[in-house]
Amino acid sequence: MQSNSEAVLIDTIQQGCGQYDWIIVNGAGLTHTSVALRDALALFPGQVIEVHLSNIHARETFRHTSLITAIAKGAIIGFGAASYIAAITAIAETQEEA
Repeated sequence: MQSNSEAVLIDTIQQGCGQYDWIIVNGAGLTHTSVALRDALALFPGQVIEVHLSNIHARETFRHTSLITAIAKGAIIGFGAASYIAAITAIAETQEEA
């Protein structure tokens, strides 16, 4: 799902608890500012993969800090839309290892 609303994102994460094993999240600007989004993801009982289309470390300094990275299984950044494919591939390969 996609939403520009922080509240909708948080509600969706909470509704996914117990229903999904993984969340792929692109928090966009909320990545750097939303403690509430980070807390919702931290309470999600499954795994989280952080995705960004652009390389946040090659952008403005304030974008270099992600509140999500520390609670994510991993992060994929800077590969455009292929970042989502890489995240799905990582999930599939992780599931095969289990």
